[in-house]
Amino acid sequence: MPVRTRRWSDPEQPGDGLRVLICRYRPRALPKADETWDVWMKALSPSKELLARFQDGAIGWPEYRKGYLHEMAAQPEAIQELAAQVRKGKTVTLLCSKSCEDEARCHRTPLKLLIEKAAVAR
Repeated sequence: MPVRTRRWSDPEQPGDGLRVLICRYRPRALPKADETWDVWMKALSPSKELLARFQDGAIGWPEYRKGYLHEMAAQPEAIQELAAQVRKGKTVTLLCSKSCEDEARCHRTPLKLLIEKAAVAR
């Protein structure tokens, strides 16, 4: 599947295709001319409340992941939009925060799986 994940600050790689920022907040003090993404899909980021609970340690990764997947159940159009790109053979690269170093504990990973699942479901 041509769905990749990176941080927005990672250098663009050949074949990244459509680079989609999926952060709740746009990076501060970054001039628009220096943006590394093609589109910002804020709706595919975790809610402020869920993100805050995870970042302050009130919930662990399993609860965060479950909460995020629950929130994404309300975003089928956005997920289908990216899945349609994948079905056309285009690559989609999901970009998260500069500080989000552990891909295994980041919402971009379950979102990648949702997009891939939606892409093959049709």
